[in-house]
Amino acid sequence: MKTLLKNFLKCGLLGWCLEIIFTALGSLQRRDMRLLGQTSLWMFPIYGSACLLGPLFKMLKGLPSYIRGSIYSLCIFAGEYLTGTFLHTHRLCPWNYERARWHIRKVVRLDYFPNWFLAGLLFEKLLSDKTS
Repeated sequence: MKTLLKNFLKCGLLGWCLEIIFTALGSLQRRDMRLLGQTSLWMFPIYGSACLLGPLFKMLKGLPSYIRGSIYSLCIFAGEYLTGTFLHTHRLCPWNYERARWHIRKVVRLDYFPNWFLAGLLFEKLLSDKTS
């Protein structure tokens, strides 16, 4: 249980940091050189739940990274859909993708597949690090 909590905290912090960096870099498109990043407190447990993928990481260990990353992306899409739908129902969802071309019910962006692919591999690396 202690390891699960530790992994939850590590994944939550990594996810928060990635989101802040991603949103800050998005400000470059708007030519806002302040590079302000943002996130929500709701995102910490959502990113933290990536620790639940630990057993999947072990199961997929021998597969090529393009297969593992694709599977992780699909898992993250599922988690994003479930949490986004729940939060949206309660008017608490911190993201809204309705302006995106490839959205699903405003809570999933299919064009984020490469982002989730890389994030999944990064979470895998974080949780399989032998020093933790």
